[in-house]
Amino acid sequence: MNEQKQKRKEIAKNYVQTHRPMGIYQIKNKVNGKLLIGSSMDLNGMFNRHQFFLQMGGHSNKELEREWKEFGGDSFLFEILEQIKPREEVLQSFDELKKYKIELEEMEQMWLEELQPYGDRGYHKKTLDIGQSAG
Repeated sequence: MNEQKQKRKEIAKNYVQTHRPMGIYQIKNKVNGKLLIGSSMDLNGMFNRHQFFLQMGGHSNKELEREWKEFGGDSFLFEILEQIKPREEVLQSFDELKKYKIELEEMEQMWLEELQPYGDRGYHKKTLDIGQSAG
């Protein structure tokens, strides 16, 4: 293996084995109490990403972006609701990271059910369960 490939492999291995704060977060509008709930394998990076896209006008949630412009960034609070503590085992592959991702998705669903950030309470759109009619 050439030196450059070996270096890339080492960087990838170090990335996989480095634990970043991961968990469930909320962005709260302090003016009207609306919430955006999400999960991330890198909470600090996710907060930075949201702030960047909100400031630049390219956020995927247009309602949140509109209110960010209306009320200003100081009217929003970025909070961690729950964190996953890294387990003792050393991560060896991206497959093992998937286990954390699945756990985060399940935790996020529990927080969505508890906080119900839909309509006037949040920035999420309520999806219909299979078999449920829209009428």
